[in-house]
Amino acid sequence: MAEKSPSDYSEGSIRVLKGLEPVKQRPGMYTRTDNPLHIIQEVLDNAADEALAGFGKKIKVTLHTDGSVSIEDDGRGIPFGMHPEEKAPVIELVFTRLHAGGKFDKGKGGAYSFSGGLHGVGVSVTNALGKRLEATSYREGQVARIVFEGGDVTEALQVRKAGEGADGEKDRKSGTTVRVWPDAKYFESANLPLGELTHLLRSKAVLMPGVSVTLVQEKNKESQTWQYKGGLADYLAQTLTADPFIPMFDGEGYADGNNDSFAEGEGASWCVAFTEDGSPVRESYVNLIPTVAGGTHESGLRDGLFQAVKSFIELHSLLPKGVKLMPEDVFVRASYVLSAKVLDPQFQGQTKERLNSRDAVRLVSSFVRPALELWLNQHVEQGKKLAELVIKAAQARQRAGQKVEKRKSSGVAVLPGKLTDCESRDIAYNEMFLVEGDSAGGSAKMGRDKETQAILPLRGKVLNTWEVDRDLLFKNTEVHDIAVAIGVDPHGPNDTPDLSGLRYGKVCILSDADVDGSHIQVLLLTLFFRHFPKLIEAGHVYVARPPLYRVDVPARGKKPATKAYALDDGELHAILDKCAKEGVAREKCQISRFKGLGEMNAEQLWDTTLNPDTRRLMPVHLGSIDFGATENLMTKLMGKGEAASRRELMELHGDSVEIDI
Repeated sequence: MAEKSPSDYSEGSIRVLKGLEPVKQRPGMYTRTDNPLHIIQEVLDNAADEALAGFGKKIKVTLHTDGSVSIEDDGRGIPFGMHPEEKAPVIELVFTRLHAGGKFDKGKGGAYSFSGGLHGVGVSVTNALGKRLEATSYREGQVARIVFEGGDVTEALQVRKAGEGADGEKDRKSGTTVRVWPDAKYFESANLPLGELTHLLRSKAVLMPGVSVTLVQEKNKESQTWQYKGGLADYLAQTLTADPFIPMFDGEGYADGNNDSFAEGEGASWCVAFTEDGSPVRESYVNLIPTVAGGTHESGLRDGLFQAVKSFIELHSLLPKGVKLMPEDVFVRASYVLSAKVLDPQFQGQTKERLNSRDAVRLVSSFVRPALELWLNQHVEQGKKLAELVIKAAQARQRAGQKVEKRKSSGVAVLPGKLTDCESRDIAYNEMFLVEGDSAGGSAKMGRDKETQAILPLRGKVLNTWEVDRDLLFKNTEVHDIAVAIGVDPHGPNDTPDLSGLRYGKVCILSDADVDGSHIQVLLLTLFFRHFPKLIEAGHVYVARPPLYRVDVPARGKKPATKAYALDDGELHAILDKCAKEGVAREKCQISRFKGLGEMNAEQLWDTTLNPDTRRLMPVHLGSIDFGATENLMTKLMGKGEAASRRELMELHGDSVEIDI
């Protein structure tokens, strides 16, 4: 049979990955691959979800001498009867099927109203990346056991009556035990980071007062148990390295059935401490899942704290003339532990390190702000001490900004007339948006934060600068305006440009969500990569992601009509699914597709794309490929005489399209 040539691209070139194959092929898309902690955490999160739902009081993690890890809970036990549609035991589906789980049904009567599990992906990833996995479920007077190897069933489901176990131990009434042997070939290191695991288990105990969490190490016969009855305040007090200079502020707030904006039970509990020195402690969780990269619930806490402190300062006329407060002035010395409960959370990535749910900003802020305002006005002297700290931080920030301004003032180029600049001169906060078209520029000017956000509208397509000589760059007005506005001269990858004139900490490309917008994005990224590479290297270049759809959801019951925004078709379907769960038929939701940013009014553009708390802003990095290889690829993509290479590139990589069914 003749060998396939690279240009062969036919029906047989498309691979359909089935079962757990996608996880084994691309484990990094589903979990962290530096060590197996995250696949253990997936099982632990399920045990915690049982406790969160009120069905468990004990969680035990054992590190066995053979390298395996077992997680036990006393929850309801995974069901092991036959699934009515799939005709296979449910416990088998949970561990072998992506997108099979008990966390999808979030309405009243669902098995889990609040849970960290969302996609039904978690433990099937644990199974796929384990050499062996044994699952035992205790429920309804029976014990079921099933064994997998490499993700496949090797010992079929066996069910027996509860009583005396094989090892003479009396069976538990209910619960689940999962023992997994992680497969070292999928991870950079097969060892679990003990410090991270300990911190994770301790935090679960903090977030579930009354639930005991135990870690047993067979190797040295050590055992630790955590149980916090005082919750977040106990934990933060023990973790802080410096004493708070005013009493810790803690509280909680959850929506009741009469709340118009949020589902019953949604809300947060928090504990905040302000210290003058020491490193701040900042931890946040959503439905007990640690969100190490923060997210919109943290933005809500920040907003609530800022608005409450600002209104206290204004009420007591404490702000000196010429000082402007910013959220960071309040937040800079704040330590906190935040635990949010969100009915249908949207996370960034399968590892759930960052919460993306836009509503979470309003949710957390709406409970934190009134609680802190009340506390400050009940403790006026303490409030004034906090106000003094915040004002000092604002003055120090403004002084730093003025120093930078003096250094830049001599010989500065005349700024472009189209640039609508911001008031602040502090590049740690300043942002410039390169906006496609004058109409979008108009909306952006009206909708922006005048203090920190500048707008530079661009007319039409930007010049392809890949083969333009650096000395001739400024012949093009748009490129000239961009360079002068940024305050950095064009340079090469081996140059050491003077970045002291940089006027903005973030240079953001803001173009339409359509194909033309993507083209403008590529042309601007080409300009920065070719002629301003040190800006990318230093992390100053970003791409804003405006939504493609708006969904108008009609009023339902006591809930008023709302608007939701979706970046793409996937998010649109997720919004419609959520509406369907709340009893709103799809046909009643009005979907509009934005033709461009110019169609958005100022308020919409602020909500979706400019507001730091709710926008999606992607940092541009050079990635792991070396500079030379990236440069060669860019030449193929952007070079004028490279049509043949581009065609070859598309033909060569056309068969790398993966369809995940």
